[in-house]
Amino acid sequence: MNLSLKIIIALVLGAITGILLNLFAPGLFTPLNAYIFVPIGKIFINLITMLVVPIVFISIALGTAGLGDPKKLGRIGLKTISYFLVTTSIAIVIGLSLAFIFQPGNVGTYNTEGLEYSSNEAPPISDTLLNIIPKNPFQAFAEGNMLQIIVLAVLFGFALTILGTKVARVKEVLEQGNDIMMFLVNLVMKLAPYGTFALIATAIGTQGFDAMKAMSLYMIVVILALIIHTIFTYGSSVLLIAKRNPIAFFKGFAPAMGVAFSTSSSNATLPVSMSVAQKNLNVPKSISSFVQPLGATINMDGTAIMQGVATIFIAQVYNVDLSVTSLLIIVLTAVLASIGTAGVPGVGLIMLAMVLTSVNLPVEGIALIIGIDRLLDMARTAVNITGDAACAVIVAETEERAANKAELAVK
Repeated sequence: MNLSLKIIIALVLGAITGILLNLFAPGLFTPLNAYIFVPIGKIFINLITMLVVPIVFISIALGTAGLGDPKKLGRIGLKTISYFLVTTSIAIVIGLSLAFIFQPGNVGTYNTEGLEYSSNEAPPISDTLLNIIPKNPFQAFAEGNMLQIIVLAVLFGFALTILGTKVARVKEVLEQGNDIMMFLVNLVMKLAPYGTFALIATAIGTQGFDAMKAMSLYMIVVILALIIHTIFTYGSSVLLIAKRNPIAFFKGFAPAMGVAFSTSSSNATLPVSMSVAQKNLNVPKSISSFVQPLGATINMDGTAIMQGVATIFIAQVYNVDLSVTSLLIIVLTAVLASIGTAGVPGVGLIMLAMVLTSVNLPVEGIALIIGIDRLLDMARTAVNITGDAACAVIVAETEERAANKAELAVK
């Protein structure tokens, strides 16, 4: 039985276990959750998270050095960021459209009296861009500041390229370090089915069937938007731009999607998603090492979909009509917020608070959806990392075609 199938079985069994315990044995769920599910899930997440910072630094440094030509680095960077901005815009438009069609906020009765929600204030986008250069590299590593680590790694890789044979041993050490990290990722992935089972059982069992039932239409709209975006936006871009079979793409990337679904963290899943993209999707290490860590930090299509649906849902609950201008502001704010809130804990709800504030909707409305946000966070994280992988595949294929064309021109 391959790993993908094991993870899928673990997801299904974990969900069933969580629902059954919540419905028929809530008293048994509490000790099982406290002493079995939570510890196993936390150990699994900690094992993966432990590898994130060294993998990102080593991979991007080697990836940048592997690209060699600074012009190629700039070209790949432009392709990557352009793809992320375009797909994030498409994602939020899909979310807004489905929310208007199904109108989840107009179905049922929602009590908004006494609702309270306080959000951590997200840093201004300008601050994020100004602070991407670390004052103290060691502090960036200790805090896991991914944007700063990426910038430092790119500069380090650029230096490796320019200095060439002078630093050959340093590059060799990094390559050996990368081999060690990949070995550890494969080792940790053997525990993935058990970690997945525990994390899903906790998430489903804690939320309960009643909470899911009350917010069922909102959940359905978000999940439907995520599926449409994944299949049509990513699938069509892989088919039309990369000239690859979308079914083979999704099948090959399935193990990483399963881990992302259970951990709800793009950064925590990064070691797995890079490994899977390189092995199953044949993305060159140099491109995977650059595109996917950047995507895990700033590309949040799944989160953008949630923001679109949640904003319309809250507007409908509070009987607020949004103008065309307000809708354009929502799209623009959500796209920019995906960069401005990079690396902030609870990023989805913080970004939503920013969007709601931009169109004068009550931030307290977030309290209506926070109960089932953990479940939806799992789904949108899987979508987020799939977008990163699709971008890596597209960049890899277009670069290969350009290289082949240049080679033929020389001949």
